[in-house]
Amino acid sequence: MSDLPIIDEDSELLLLVARGDEKAFRTIFNKYHNRLGSHLFRITRSHELAQEVVQDIFLKIWINREELFSVRNFKGYLYVISKNHALNCLKRNALENALTSELDDNQDFATDDNYEESTQYLLLDEAIDRLPPQQRQVYLMSRHERLKYTEIAARLSLSRETVKRYLQISSESITSYVRKKLIVSILLCSIFLF
Repeated sequence: MSDLPIIDEDSELLLLVARGDEKAFRTIFNKYHNRLGSHLFRITRSHELAQEVVQDIFLKIWINREELFSVRNFKGYLYVISKNHALNCLKRNALENALTSELDDNQDFATDDNYEESTQYLLLDEAIDRLPPQQRQVYLMSRHERLKYTEIAARLSLSRETVKRYLQISSESITSYVRKKLIVSILLCSIFLF
């Protein structure tokens, strides 16, 4: 048996990418982006999310290209990091959906639907108002204007990664704030009702 390391067909390209060769990076991107998109669609069941993850993964690969010197099986490496990234995106989306669902479920505590609805909006507005100005602006452009990361980045002269990170931080902050307020409200209701 041989102790020689397994070298896949992409090794030379990866070394060039690791050294900053953009042409080699384009070659790797063109070779894998469709296959990776199909793989991610099976995980996410969303063409838009799958394409977003593909772009994120290749951006991450380019930014951290020096790590490619140690990669021996690029295809395996690519599929593992993309699967992990896709699952993280799905968790984030589930958290945002849970927040919305949690607000809907708590309507049972109100006697008047209009009062409850306005209370929910006030709570969300409070949470959004507590965000730092640029994060708040990015969040509102994404959620209210329904702009994509790249559109927001272009309008605000930010990188796409910065926009994405701001949205992650904003969503986590809003979820945490609303959850704390709801728990306090539920506890107060239960104290007064029982």
